[in-house]
Amino acid sequence: MVGFKATDVPPTATVKFLGAGTAACIADLITFPLDTAKVRLQIQGESQGLARTAANTQYRGVLGTILTMVRTEGPRSLYNGLVAGLQRQMSFASVRIGLYDSVKQFYTKGSEHAGIGSRLLAGSTTGALAVAVAQPTDVVKVRFQAQARAGGSRRYQSTVDAYKTIAREEGMRGLWKGTSPNVARNAIVNCAELVTYDLIKDSLLKANLMTDDLPCHFTSAFGAGFCTTVIASPVDVVKTRYMNSAVGQYHSAGHCALTMLRKEGPRAFYKGFLPSFLRLGSWNVVMFVTYEQLKRALMAAYEPREAPF
Repeated sequence: MVGFKATDVPPTATVKFLGAGTAACIADLITFPLDTAKVRLQIQGESQGLARTAANTQYRGVLGTILTMVRTEGPRSLYNGLVAGLQRQMSFASVRIGLYDSVKQFYTKGSEHAGIGSRLLAGSTTGALAVAVAQPTDVVKVRFQAQARAGGSRRYQSTVDAYKTIAREEGMRGLWKGTSPNVARNAIVNCAELVTYDLIKDSLLKANLMTDDLPCHFTSAFGAGFCTTVIASPVDVVKTRYMNSAVGQYHSAGHCALTMLRKEGPRAFYKGFLPSFLRLGSWNVVMFVTYEQLKRALMAAYEPREAPF
Protein backbone atom coordinates (compact mmCIF):
# COMPACT_ATOMS: atom_id res chain seq x y z
CA MET A 1 0.00 0.00 0.00
CA VAL A 2 1.40 3.38 -1.06
CA GLY A 3 0.30 6.49 0.85
CA PHE A 4 -2.27 6.63 3.62
CA LYS A 5 -4.15 3.43 4.37
CA ALA A 6 -7.85 3.38 3.53
CA THR A 7 -10.03 3.70 6.62
CA ASP A 8 -12.92 1.40 7.49
CA VAL A 9 -15.27 4.38 7.84
CA PRO A 10 -16.07 6.11 4.50
CA PRO A 11 -15.24 9.83 4.33
CA THR A 12 -18.02 12.20 5.33
CA ALA A 13 -19.48 14.87 3.04
CA THR A 14 -17.63 17.55 5.04
CA VAL A 15 -14.29 15.76 4.61
CA LYS A 16 -14.90 15.46 0.85
CA PHE A 17 -15.98 19.11 0.59
CA LEU A 18 -12.90 20.48 2.40
CA GLY A 19 -10.54 17.93 0.88
CA ALA A 20 -11.63 18.71 -2.68
CA GLY A 21 -11.15 22.47 -2.26
CA THR A 22 -7.73 22.06 -0.64
CA ALA A 23 -6.52 19.51 -3.21
CA ALA A 24 -7.69 21.74 -6.08
CA CYS A 25 -5.79 24.74 -4.65
CA ILE A 26 -2.61 22.65 -4.40
CA ALA A 27 -3.07 21.48 -7.99
CA ASP A 28 -3.63 25.08 -9.15
CA LEU A 29 -0.46 26.31 -7.45
CA ILE A 30 1.58 23.72 -9.33
CA THR A 31 -0.06 23.96 -12.77
CA PHE A 32 -1.09 27.64 -12.97
CA PRO A 33 1.64 28.70 -15.50
CA LEU A 34 0.27 26.09 -17.94
CA ASP A 35 -3.24 27.50 -17.49
CA THR A 36 -2.00 31.04 -18.17
CA ALA A 37 -0.19 29.84 -21.32
CA LYS A 38 -3.41 28.12 -22.41
CA VAL A 39 -5.43 31.34 -22.01
CA ARG A 40 -2.87 33.39 -23.99
CA LEU A 41 -2.94 30.86 -26.84
CA GLN A 42 -6.73 30.69 -26.81
CA ILE A 43 -7.24 34.46 -27.12
CA GLN A 44 -4.49 34.85 -29.74
CA GLY A 45 -6.08 35.85 -33.02
CA GLU A 46 -8.80 38.03 -31.56
CA SER A 47 -8.96 41.42 -33.25
CA GLN A 48 -9.42 43.51 -30.13
CA GLY A 49 -7.28 45.62 -27.90
CA LEU A 50 -8.38 44.54 -24.46
CA ALA A 51 -6.34 41.36 -24.45
CA ARG A 52 -3.15 43.46 -24.62
CA THR A 53 -0.98 40.50 -25.49
CA ALA A 54 2.34 42.32 -25.13
CA ALA A 55 2.14 44.48 -28.23
CA ASN A 56 0.53 41.72 -30.29
CA THR A 57 3.25 39.22 -29.46
CA GLN A 58 2.73 35.96 -31.32
CA TYR A 59 2.91 32.92 -29.08
CA ARG A 60 4.09 29.60 -30.47
CA GLY A 61 3.53 26.45 -28.47
CA VAL A 62 3.41 25.92 -24.73
CA LEU A 63 7.10 26.35 -23.99
CA GLY A 64 7.38 29.23 -26.45
CA THR A 65 4.46 31.03 -24.79
CA ILE A 66 5.92 30.59 -21.31
CA LEU A 67 9.40 31.72 -22.41
CA THR A 68 7.99 34.74 -24.28
CA MET A 69 5.96 35.80 -21.24
CA VAL A 70 8.96 35.44 -18.94
CA ARG A 71 11.16 37.43 -21.34
CA THR A 72 8.70 40.25 -22.07
CA GLU A 73 6.71 40.45 -18.83
CA GLY A 74 8.76 38.70 -16.16
CA PRO A 75 8.26 35.37 -14.34
CA ARG A 76 5.43 36.76 -12.18
CA SER A 77 3.24 37.11 -15.27
CA LEU A 78 2.84 33.32 -15.30
CA TYR A 79 0.87 33.66 -12.07
CA ASN A 80 -1.40 36.53 -13.17
CA GLY A 81 -4.78 35.93 -11.54
CA LEU A 82 -3.52 33.34 -9.04
CA VAL A 83 -5.43 34.88 -6.12
CA ALA A 84 -8.71 34.76 -8.05
CA GLY A 85 -7.78 31.27 -9.23
CA LEU A 86 -7.37 30.01 -5.67
CA GLN A 87 -10.60 31.72 -4.63
CA ARG A 88 -12.27 29.99 -7.56
CA GLN A 89 -10.92 26.54 -6.72
CA MET A 90 -11.78 26.74 -3.02
CA SER A 91 -15.42 27.56 -3.81
CA PHE A 92 -15.68 25.78 -7.16
CA ALA A 93 -13.94 22.44 -6.63
CA SER A 94 -15.45 22.04 -3.17
CA VAL A 95 -18.88 21.96 -4.79
CA ARG A 96 -18.29 20.15 -8.09
CA ILE A 97 -15.93 17.48 -6.72
CA GLY A 98 -16.68 17.42 -3.01
CA LEU A 99 -20.43 17.01 -3.46
CA TYR A 100 -20.26 14.60 -6.42
CA ASP A 101 -20.54 11.39 -4.37
CA SER A 102 -23.40 12.81 -2.28
CA VAL A 103 -25.37 13.90 -5.35
CA LYS A 104 -24.66 10.54 -7.04
CA GLN A 105 -26.07 8.73 -4.00
CA PHE A 106 -29.10 11.03 -4.12
CA TYR A 107 -29.83 10.07 -7.74
CA THR A 108 -29.29 6.36 -7.07
CA LYS A 109 -31.39 6.56 -3.87
CA GLY A 110 -28.49 5.26 -1.79
CA SER A 111 -27.71 2.26 -3.99
CA GLU A 112 -24.05 1.19 -4.12
CA HIS A 113 -24.35 0.31 -7.82
CA ALA A 114 -24.39 3.59 -9.75
CA GLY A 115 -25.02 3.39 -13.49
CA ILE A 116 -23.42 5.61 -16.10
CA GLY A 117 -26.61 7.70 -16.30
CA SER A 118 -26.60 8.50 -12.57
CA ARG A 119 -22.90 9.40 -12.69
CA LEU A 120 -23.38 11.71 -15.67
CA LEU A 121 -26.38 13.36 -14.04
CA ALA A 122 -24.46 13.89 -10.80
CA GLY A 123 -21.47 15.33 -12.67
CA SER A 124 -23.67 17.73 -14.65
CA THR A 125 -25.51 18.85 -11.52
CA THR A 126 -22.46 19.63 -9.38
CA GLY A 127 -20.63 21.20 -12.34
CA ALA A 128 -23.49 23.61 -13.05
CA LEU A 129 -24.02 24.33 -9.35
CA ALA A 130 -20.34 25.19 -8.92
CA VAL A 131 -20.54 27.79 -11.70
CA ALA A 132 -23.45 29.47 -9.93
CA VAL A 133 -21.24 29.84 -6.86
CA ALA A 134 -17.87 30.74 -8.38
CA GLN A 135 -18.49 32.52 -11.73
CA PRO A 136 -17.16 35.99 -10.69
CA THR A 137 -13.86 34.48 -9.57
CA ASP A 138 -13.49 32.75 -12.94
CA VAL A 139 -14.13 36.00 -14.86
CA VAL A 140 -11.47 37.85 -12.84
CA LYS A 141 -8.98 34.98 -13.22
CA VAL A 142 -9.35 34.89 -17.02
CA ARG A 143 -9.09 38.69 -17.33
CA PHE A 144 -5.89 38.72 -15.27
CA GLN A 145 -4.33 35.88 -17.24
CA ALA A 146 -5.16 37.57 -20.54
CA GLN A 147 -3.67 40.97 -19.72
CA ALA A 148 0.03 41.53 -20.34
CA ARG A 149 2.36 43.43 -18.06
CA ALA A 150 4.49 44.77 -20.89
CA GLY A 151 3.33 47.46 -23.31
CA GLY A 152 0.35 49.67 -22.52
CA SER A 153 -1.53 50.18 -19.29
CA ARG A 154 -2.87 47.20 -17.42
CA ARG A 155 -6.61 46.71 -17.16
CA TYR A 156 -6.57 45.82 -13.48
CA GLN A 157 -4.04 46.54 -10.75
CA SER A 158 -5.17 43.93 -8.22
CA THR A 159 -7.80 41.26 -7.67
CA VAL A 160 -9.99 43.59 -5.60
CA ASP A 161 -9.57 46.32 -8.24
CA ALA A 162 -10.68 43.86 -10.91
CA TYR A 163 -13.90 42.99 -9.06
CA LYS A 164 -14.64 46.70 -8.46
CA THR A 165 -13.76 47.82 -12.00
CA ILE A 166 -15.82 45.13 -13.70
CA ALA A 167 -18.82 45.85 -11.46
CA ARG A 168 -18.48 49.61 -12.04
CA GLU A 169 -17.90 49.56 -15.81
CA GLU A 170 -20.02 46.55 -16.81
CA GLY A 171 -22.44 46.24 -13.92
CA MET A 172 -23.00 43.13 -11.83
CA ARG A 173 -23.78 41.28 -15.05
CA GLY A 174 -20.14 41.76 -16.01
CA LEU A 175 -19.06 39.54 -13.13
CA TRP A 176 -21.38 36.85 -14.43
CA LYS A 177 -20.28 37.22 -18.04
CA GLY A 178 -19.97 33.92 -19.84
CA THR A 179 -22.13 32.03 -17.36
CA SER A 180 -23.93 30.09 -20.11
CA PRO A 181 -20.79 28.74 -21.83
CA ASN A 182 -19.23 28.17 -18.43
CA VAL A 183 -22.22 26.12 -17.24
CA ALA A 184 -21.99 24.10 -20.46
CA ARG A 185 -18.23 23.75 -20.15
CA ASN A 186 -18.26 22.67 -16.52
CA ALA A 187 -21.14 20.27 -16.93
CA ILE A 188 -19.09 18.66 -19.72
CA VAL A 189 -15.79 18.88 -17.81
CA ASN A 190 -17.30 17.48 -14.64
CA CYS A 191 -18.90 14.57 -16.49
CA ALA A 192 -15.73 13.82 -18.44
CA GLU A 193 -13.41 14.33 -15.47
CA LEU A 194 -15.24 12.79 -12.51
CA VAL A 195 -17.19 10.11 -14.37
CA THR A 196 -14.13 9.00 -16.36
CA TYR A 197 -12.03 8.91 -13.20
CA ASP A 198 -14.79 7.00 -11.44
CA LEU A 199 -15.17 4.46 -14.24
CA ILE A 200 -11.43 3.89 -14.82
CA LYS A 201 -10.80 3.46 -11.12
CA ASP A 202 -13.74 1.06 -10.69
CA SER A 203 -12.64 -0.98 -13.72
CA LEU A 204 -9.04 -1.28 -12.49
CA LEU A 205 -10.20 -2.38 -9.04
CA LYS A 206 -12.84 -4.84 -10.29
CA ALA A 207 -10.37 -6.43 -12.71
CA ASN A 208 -7.81 -6.70 -9.89
CA LEU A 209 -5.27 -4.92 -12.08
CA MET A 210 -4.45 -2.47 -9.29
CA THR A 211 -5.23 -1.89 -5.64
CA ASP A 212 -6.84 1.26 -4.28
CA ASP A 213 -3.64 3.26 -3.82
CA LEU A 214 -1.46 5.88 -5.51
CA PRO A 215 -0.69 4.08 -8.82
CA CYS A 216 -4.40 3.43 -9.36
CA HIS A 217 -5.29 7.04 -8.55
CA PHE A 218 -2.50 8.33 -10.85
CA THR A 219 -3.58 6.17 -13.81
CA SER A 220 -7.27 7.04 -13.39
CA ALA A 221 -6.54 10.76 -13.10
CA PHE A 222 -4.29 10.82 -16.18
CA GLY A 223 -6.93 9.06 -18.28
CA ALA A 224 -9.60 11.46 -17.01
CA GLY A 225 -7.44 14.47 -17.89
CA PHE A 226 -6.96 13.35 -21.51
CA CYS A 227 -10.65 12.54 -22.07
CA THR A 228 -11.69 15.86 -20.52
CA THR A 229 -9.34 17.90 -22.74
CA VAL A 230 -10.59 16.26 -25.96
CA ILE A 231 -14.25 16.75 -25.06
CA ALA A 232 -14.16 20.18 -23.41
CA SER A 233 -11.59 22.16 -25.44
CA PRO A 234 -14.05 23.79 -27.93
CA VAL A 235 -16.33 25.02 -25.14
CA ASP A 236 -13.32 26.12 -23.09
CA VAL A 237 -11.95 28.29 -25.92
CA VAL A 238 -15.34 29.96 -26.48
CA LYS A 239 -15.71 30.54 -22.74
CA THR A 240 -12.27 32.17 -22.50
CA ARG A 241 -12.82 34.39 -25.56
CA TYR A 242 -16.27 35.49 -24.42
CA MET A 243 -15.28 36.23 -20.82
CA ASN A 244 -12.27 38.27 -21.95
CA SER A 245 -14.13 40.19 -24.69
CA ALA A 246 -14.82 43.92 -24.77
CA VAL A 247 -18.33 45.14 -24.03
CA GLY A 248 -20.45 44.63 -27.14
CA GLN A 249 -17.82 42.64 -29.06
CA TYR A 250 -19.95 39.49 -28.98
CA HIS A 251 -23.71 39.42 -28.58
CA SER A 252 -23.67 35.97 -26.98
CA ALA A 253 -21.52 32.88 -26.53
CA GLY A 254 -23.08 31.47 -29.71
CA HIS A 255 -22.12 34.61 -31.63
CA CYS A 256 -18.58 34.30 -30.28
CA ALA A 257 -18.38 30.69 -31.51
CA LEU A 258 -19.73 31.58 -34.97
CA THR A 259 -17.31 34.52 -35.28
CA MET A 260 -14.39 32.22 -34.42
CA LEU A 261 -15.54 29.64 -36.96
CA ARG A 262 -15.99 32.23 -39.72
CA LYS A 263 -12.74 34.17 -39.14
CA GLU A 264 -10.34 31.48 -37.92
CA GLY A 265 -11.83 28.16 -38.96
CA PRO A 266 -12.60 24.98 -36.97
CA ARG A 267 -9.03 24.63 -35.69
CA ALA A 268 -9.55 27.75 -33.57
CA PHE A 269 -11.70 25.67 -31.21
CA TYR A 270 -8.66 23.60 -30.32
CA LYS A 271 -6.25 26.49 -29.83
CA GLY A 272 -4.13 25.84 -26.78
CA PHE A 273 -4.93 22.11 -26.86
CA LEU A 274 -1.45 21.00 -25.75
CA PRO A 275 -1.27 23.36 -22.76
CA SER A 276 -4.87 22.44 -21.99
CA PHE A 277 -3.92 18.75 -21.90
CA LEU A 278 -0.68 19.37 -20.01
CA ARG A 279 -2.57 21.49 -17.54
CA LEU A 280 -5.65 19.27 -17.18
CA GLY A 281 -3.60 16.07 -17.16
CA SER A 282 -1.16 17.31 -14.53
CA TRP A 283 -3.93 19.12 -12.63
CA ASN A 284 -6.04 15.96 -12.50
CA VAL A 285 -3.11 13.84 -11.33
CA VAL A 286 -2.13 16.28 -8.57
CA MET A 287 -5.72 17.00 -7.53
CA PHE A 288 -7.08 13.44 -7.44
CA VAL A 289 -3.98 11.93 -5.81
CA THR A 290 -3.97 14.72 -3.19
CA TYR A 291 -7.74 14.47 -2.74
CA GLU A 292 -7.67 10.70 -2.15
CA GLN A 293 -4.82 11.07 0.35
CA LEU A 294 -6.44 14.02 2.14
CA LYS A 295 -9.69 12.09 2.56
CA ARG A 296 -7.80 9.20 4.15
CA ALA A 297 -5.63 11.47 6.31
CA LEU A 298 -8.62 13.44 7.59
CA MET A 299 -10.63 10.31 8.34
CA ALA A 300 -7.62 8.72 10.07
CA ALA A 301 -7.28 11.82 12.24
CA TYR A 302 -10.93 11.57 13.28
CA GLU A 303 -10.89 7.82 13.91
CA PRO A 304 -11.36 7.02 17.63
CA ARG A 305 -8.18 5.66 19.17
CA GLU A 306 -8.39 2.19 20.64
CA ALA A 307 -8.10 2.06 24.42
CA PRO A 308 -4.63 0.75 25.50
CA PHE A 309 -5.42 -2.54 27.30
